Amino acid sequence: MLGFKTIEDVYNAFDQVGCCSFATLDGKGGVESRIAHFFAWDEEGLYLRTMDVKPFYRQLVEGGKLSVCGERTDAPCQWDDDNMPHFQPGFMVRVSGDVRLLSQGEVDAKAAKNPMFNVAVYDINKYPRTRVLVLNRFRAELYDYDFNMVHRDHKILRARMTFGGAEWEPAGLSIDPEACIACGSCADVCTHKAIVPGDAYSIRGERCDECGNCYNVCPAGAVIGKGVA
Repeated sequence: MLGFKTIEDVYNAFDQVGCCSFATLDGKGGVESRIAHFFAWDEEGLYLRTMDVKPFYRQLVEGGKLSVCGERTDAPCQWDDDNMPHFQPGFMVRVSGDVRLLSQGEVDAKAAKNPMFNVAVYDINKYPRTRVLVLNRFRAELYDYDFNMVHRDHKILRARMTFGGAEWEPAGLSIDPEACIACGSCADVCTHKAIVPGDAYSIRGERCDECGNCYNVCPAGAVIGKGVA
């Protein structure tokens, strides 16, 4: 899994994961999470369903926010004699954004042309309190990892996209070209091979894990840290 550019790509990444963690605002200043999944997608968003007698439904409707993440790997993490982890190649996917409730008429119209909605129709007939919601404005990231560099010469590839007018800054730290003195200290400590040499060094955001090593060693203070005050 090396990237995504469309909402179908996002759905397919979650579909490969299967059941994921769905987090909502609890209405009391906290958050709650549960295992669930998306059942469909179209040009308007990603779809989920639940019953309107559940806290999950109330939190979705009242809070209007949803964050979902999941991970897929072909083998479990292995631990060596020094209790150090060795992760097998895999990927993580996440989305965060806004949700809205669909009317029954909208569900019926979508089911008439999209077979992915058959499961929603089945559930509504069997469990009449079933409701369908859509994540229709979101930011998404795919984090493809190969930490032990089994299949390539760098550890990660990150891809980001937005949908429905959402905004998200690019992945990775950055270097101020006006402040960079091209000493190479950042490249020496970057284990993710994200540094690009030049008259002014730069960072490949899709490879950067934002670990902060380059920020720590830069003698010119040229590395821009996103979370540092």
